[in-house]
Amino acid sequence: MPIITYIIMAVIVLVSVQGFSSQSMINKMTFSPYDVKHHNQYSRFISHLMIHADWGHLFFNMFSFYFFGSYMEMMLKMTYGMEAGSIHFLVLFFIGGLFATMWPYSRNQDNPNYQSLGASGSVSAVIFAFVLWSPNESLYIMALFPIKAYIFGPLYLAIEYYAFRKGRSNIAHDAHIGGALFGIVYILIINIDKGKEFFAQIF
Repeated sequence: MPIITYIIMAVIVLVSVQGFSSQSMINKMTFSPYDVKHHNQYSRFISHLMIHADWGHLFFNMFSFYFFGSYMEMMLKMTYGMEAGSIHFLVLFFIGGLFATMWPYSRNQDNPNYQSLGASGSVSAVIFAFVLWSPNESLYIMALFPIKAYIFGPLYLAIEYYAFRKGRSNIAHDAHIGGALFGIVYILIINIDKGKEFFAQIF
């Protein structure tokens, strides 16, 4: 049973729902590179993962995290044991979310107007851990169109990079890319054979 996934989801939903009616709470928890650098508010590196802008934002992240997170949590526990697997999963989610902020932080540390929130960076880390772990699994786009994980991964990164370069939305595409790269690298660090298996399964 992916209990860690359920606990993380429960905390995020409770905090986000409370934040929907409290702008001051949102202001205190969002990721603000300017406040991190100039006011030493380092907690924002993690607190922004727990809060979301609206119901749609929350649902999309939690829907994705439920399916990919529960799978990766169980795979890591089966491979490394309950304790080590749980630690790996927590690192994947939380350090993945932290890593996802590094690029936005470097670009916006002197920009007082930049803010971001949500668990998208962490979810991207979990999704791309899944892509590397099980490249031949089918994902369903809009719950209708099947696509292999190894095709989805590069396609997703290409779209995110294009959207980032275009720069016409409020979505933190750079954080998504950062989280995705962490998910790949972390799996390779703990199990280099997954990289070999990835290419073996494709070719």
